[in-house]
Amino acid sequence: MSEWGIALLAAGSALAGGLITGWFARGAGMRQADAARHAGDRQADALLETVRTTLDEQRAERLMDARRQTYLRFLEAAETVILTRRTGSGGHDDLPALQRAYGAVQLEGPTEVTDAARAFVAELRRNGPLDDLEQLRVALLSAAQAALIRR
Repeated sequence: MSEWGIALLAAGSALAGGLITGWFARGAGMRQADAARHAGDRQADALLETVRTTLDEQRAERLMDARRQTYLRFLEAAETVILTRRTGSGGHDDLPALQRAYGAVQLEGPTEVTDAARAFVAELRRNGPLDDLEQLRVALLSAAQAALIRR
């Protein structure tokens, strides 16, 4: 065989070897790229789940804070009305403040707290004894605490 034939055969062999090696390297590279993409997707999903969980916890905390403030306003208004009845002196705006606070409690709930607030307001409207009002205030306080703990 001539020098040209040997050169062509060597070049063809090198070219065929390079093509086969490139083909397998391409396949391995594609598998690595797919694996990296899937790993990135899993990382992104984990990050999104962490953000979602954090936002849910923050939302629940804001809800509890709003409820806490609502219950506090009602309890303050209830104590003001009890004090007014006990001492005979107080503002003429005590009952409207209590009624506004009661409306807020109805919006915030839950049912146990709303029922306790409703019982207090009903007893107040009946001009019930101060001891009964105080017991109903304590029952409302317990219901509010339970609702805040339970979340």
